[in-house]
Amino acid sequence: MARIVLKIDVDTLRGTREGVPNLARIFDRFKARATFLFSLGPDHTGWAMRRVLRPGFLKKVSRTSVVEHYGIRQLMYGVLLPGPDIGVRAAAEMRAIHEAGFECGIHTWDHVYWQDNVRTRERGWTAAQMERSYARFVDVFGTAPATHGAAGWQMNAHAFEQIDAWGMRYASDGRGHTPYFPVVGGNTLAHVQMPTTLPTLDEVLGTNGIDESNVAAWLLKLTDGNPRDQVFTLHAELEGQKLAPAFEQLLDGWRAQGHTFATMGNYHAALDRDTLPSYPVTWGEIPGRSGELIVQPD
Repeated sequence: MARIVLKIDVDTLRGTREGVPNLARIFDRFKARATFLFSLGPDHTGWAMRRVLRPGFLKKVSRTSVVEHYGIRQLMYGVLLPGPDIGVRAAAEMRAIHEAGFECGIHTWDHVYWQDNVRTRERGWTAAQMERSYARFVDVFGTAPATHGAAGWQMNAHAFEQIDAWGMRYASDGRGHTPYFPVVGGNTLAHVQMPTTLPTLDEVLGTNGIDESNVAAWLLKLTDGNPRDQVFTLHAELEGQKLAPAFEQLLDGWRAQGHTFATMGNYHAALDRDTLPSYPVTWGEIPGRSGELIVQPD
């Protein structure tokens, strides 16, 4: 059957310290490999509350129990408490995951700052943010990062070009249906985008009668008998903590369907780059997610 590419976005200090090792234990039980994408600078989770006036944000917050999943202290970072430096405070946990054999890459420097600003920022701002994350990654892991997966699926043209400048061969920065070469300003870039293809748990929880008891069964219907490879994005703060039981049901179901689990690197190695299509970088909405994201055209 198909591959399920497991891509973990790690947004916060708590997610790095608690969710990441929890997920590693789950993956070991299922003999699954996965790619961890780390936020490497300050944790300013509390800044996200400024999105309260964005259409759809309050609905998502109410559906996914943000306080329950993230904790009051986490939501104060950058508001009433200083934002801790994740790459300093949790470097040991990050290195442990790499040493355990999991693929590691860059998520962002400052998750909320990137997600809320990158779409409209110029090349200088974009390069500075990305170079800080790259330098910190090398400091923590002692090696260059293999890949990148943007915070909140938010990018700009300069960010896509920076991935090429780094020499990365693959990344997963948007949503879509198949691997492709991104086209920016009329130029086809050299790296392959492998977009997230499946809905995330937090996008479907609380909709159409879906809750933690049946969300795995709902998602498994999308992959049952489906021969296409899939990229599934999960979050250390959710599936690595309160939603771990539902995620284990999902892994068990995928294994029962005959699917195999893969890292982003595994997936890229199996692609025939000569046959991949090219698509322009575009923006669009995804059900269950507020605002616009990078999307692959149909």
